[in-house]
Amino acid sequence: MIPWLLADSPFPPVIRALEDGLLCGGADLSAARLLDAYEHGIFPWFSQGQPILWWSPDPRMVLKPAELRVTRSLDKVLRNRSYEVRVDYAFEAVMRACSQTPREGQKGTWITEEMIQAYCSLHQMGFAHSFETWIDDTLMGGLYGIAIGRMFYGESMFSHASDASKIAFVHLVRHLEAHGVTQIDCQMHTGHLASLGAREIPRIDFMRELQRLIREPALTSLADINYKR
Repeated sequence: MIPWLLADSPFPPVIRALEDGLLCGGADLSAARLLDAYEHGIFPWFSQGQPILWWSPDPRMVLKPAELRVTRSLDKVLRNRSYEVRVDYAFEAVMRACSQTPREGQKGTWITEEMIQAYCSLHQMGFAHSFETWIDDTLMGGLYGIAIGRMFYGESMFSHASDASKIAFVHLVRHLEAHGVTQIDCQMHTGHLASLGAREIPRIDFMRELQRLIREPALTSLADINYKR
C-alpha cells in the first residue's frame, strides 16, 4: 500500500518510495502542489482513468549539460540544416504533440487533458517552458519541462521530422549550461536519452544537487530566445 494524499497532505519523504519509484497517490495537480513536488524530487505520472500517482525513482536519470553527447551526424544537422528554434512560442501545441506520440512499450499517454491544463497554468506563471524546432515555419519537434531556480526538469519530447527533437534538445542543454544549470532531470532511463549523454545517478545525489539549484536565482525569461539557421 502507498500513502494516499488529501488536499492538504504533505508529500512523504522520497526514501519511502517503492522499488519502482512509486511514492504516493491522490491530491491534485494545482500549481502549488506541482511546484512542491518538483522541489522535492517528485513528479506525477499516471494514465487516463488512473488516480494521480507520484513518483521518485532511485536511481534517477539525469543529464549533466557538460556531458551532452552530440554525434558527428547530429552536429552536421545542427550546422547545415535550415531550421528555427523558438522558445515558449507554442507551449500547448508541444504538449499536445507529445501526448499523441507513440512510445515503445506504452499504451496510451500520461499527458492527459488534466495534465495539459495543469502545465499550461505553470507555463503562464513562467515555470513551464517549451523548446521548439520549426522547419519551413511548421512545428516539427520539441520538448517541454519545468524550470525552478537553476534546476530544469525535462518532461517529454516529440519529433515529426528526423532529428527535430534532438535539435531542440541540444539548444536547450547548451542554453542551460551557459546559465549555470548543472543538472537536468530526465526522470527514468531511456535508450534515447542515454544516447545523448544522460545517465543514472543515486537519488540521494540527485536530491543534493536539486536542493542547491532550486535556491539559485531563477533563469531569466526564456521566451526571447530565437535561433534561426
